Amino acid sequence: MSLSPTNAPARKTSPYKVLANRDYRLLWFGQLVSQIGTQMRLAAIGWQIYVLTHDPLQLGLIGICRIVPLIFFSFIGGPAADAKDRRRLLLVTETILLFFSAVLALVTVTGVVTVWWIYGITIMTSIANAFERPAYSALIPSLVPRTQLGNAMSLNTVNFQISIILGSGLGGTIIAIFGLQGAYIIDAVSYLAVTLALLLIKHRPIVKSGNRVSVKAAFEGIHFVWKQKILVSIMLLDFFATFFGTSRLLLPVITTEVLHSNEVGFGLLSASEFIGGLLCSLVMGWVNVQNLKKPGIVLLVAVFIYSLSIILFGFSNWFPLSMLFLALSGAADTVSMVLRQTIAQLVTPDELRGRMQSINMIFFMGGPQLGEMEAGIVAKAAGAPFSVVSGGIACMLVVLSISYYARQLRDYRFEKNH
Repeated sequence: MSLSPTNAPARKTSPYKVLANRDYRLLWFGQLVSQIGTQMRLAAIGWQIYVLTHDPLQLGLIGICRIVPLIFFSFIGGPAADAKDRRRLLLVTETILLFFSAVLALVTVTGVVTVWWIYGITIMTSIANAFERPAYSALIPSLVPRTQLGNAMSLNTVNFQISIILGSGLGGTIIAIFGLQGAYIIDAVSYLAVTLALLLIKHRPIVKSGNRVSVKAAFEGIHFVWKQKILVSIMLLDFFATFFGTSRLLLPVITTEVLHSNEVGFGLLSASEFIGGLLCSLVMGWVNVQNLKKPGIVLLVAVFIYSLSIILFGFSNWFPLSMLFLALSGAADTVSMVLRQTIAQLVTPDELRGRMQSINMIFFMGGPQLGEMEAGIVAKAAGAPFSVVSGGIACMLVVLSISYYARQLRDYRFEKNH
């Protein structure tokens, strides 16, 4: 099957047809195993910091250790993904990530671990992720036909949702049976799966000799994104929707004080959003998003539904209904995520995809991280339900504003542009 771009409209097809592309299939399964390990590590780190300190503030600092290096080094990681062989760059970053997971396991099993070890290793893994994530996202379009890119984005979301559900769920069991070091060892070993996949991939990217890792290259990426108003629109939409709509931090408060439930209820609420997202991802794979006549409108409606579901969740005081609204928010967010990724990949030339993805990463990771801080401040001043409801209303106002001003997004057509 040719991997060259085509102007033919995307056909209605099984989502699994994209897995017929050998290289994509290898990378997808390798990344799934690796991401399950990563989610185990993230769960273990949170638990370990709380066991060591019993201080919620120290627990909150781990988010700063993740987001700040990621934002700063993404301006280097993006140009690197465009200037270097993305497959080789991924091999280097996966090896680095394996090494730091192994170090975390070693200091834990020997008993020398402190919160500073955890903070330091988290910073180093975030730096590696600033190179790994743009390279991974930019590599995918070269592994599948252009008409199957929407299916690939849907399956990537399936990959992400499965890894969170399995990784987070299995993480607690692994910690209980094998200790914290067990989760870290599994994470380190899981990187071998994606490393093997990268070694087996036959596709060899053509690296343009003129591309360099430089300040100029970084600004070229910023200039490109700024000139593409549709990219600006979807990045701003993503940032502000997650900034105002993020309510995950308040789930323990909602669970105990509003729904009068316990740890089991908290677990069910936490899983609801991701289960809704996973089910929606599977459906979206069957309905190739590249067949949508007005993808921009569908994207805006999805974020509006996300906002509405957050508002309704904030008003709910009945547990099953709260689970339903969270599942709906996860499903709507998944529609938004798949459409944003597909549009961004299609409007960006291959030689700029790494830089575009690095800028996009700042928006989609910065929104939730800063949003948790905003949600906590409002909840402390006016209560958790008010924080959730007001955040959902603000998110809805953002959607309506972007719907009014972003004509390029409203009018976007896959057929017209590709």
